[in-house]
Amino acid sequence: MKILVMMADGFEEIEALAVVDVARRAGIETFMVSVGDNDEVSSARGVRVKADKLLKDITVDKEDVIVIPGGQGVAVLEKSAELAELLKKHRSYNGRVAAICAGPTVPGKLGLLSGLKATCYPGCEKELHGAHIVSDDVAIDNNFITSRGPGTALAFAYAIVGEVLSQDVAEKLKKGMLFKG
Repeated sequence: MKILVMMADGFEEIEALAVVDVARRAGIETFMVSVGDNDEVSSARGVRVKADKLLKDITVDKEDVIVIPGGQGVAVLEKSAELAELLKKHRSYNGRVAAICAGPTVPGKLGLLSGLKATCYPGCEKELHGAHIVSDDVAIDNNFITSRGPGTALAFAYAIVGEVLSQDVAEKLKKGMLFKG
């Protein structure tokens, strides 16, 4: 099992890197994946990150988690036919997907959130086609984890770890990282 964080220029640093940090602390094999042809990706605030892998070079297993951070990079992620097909295939066997901020609009526009409880950055709700919109910081439904935005990034990361490993592991991480949320 591995976590694959999809990244494109303009990604929200805290939303992507909080997941990478917390998942790696939990001992989960975690990869930053560039959806472009270059392994260097620039965040919304110009932080340059070297991705571990390119989208075209990865394989996704049924137990893996695909993570979609928000930010301006969402516009690039939405245009990736390869990512769209990967998400559809992964969800066809109920594979785990986690998305935060504007990130849920990517699977939302594909209809993958239809009938599921989901949350997102305020103003993006109309792009979550058919979803039951909630205002929770983190919403979990049928192997789909969604979250609201930068301020909920750590809660989102802990929720992913809790779903993948256990709530006990997530709670130990929270305690060790002094998270009070």
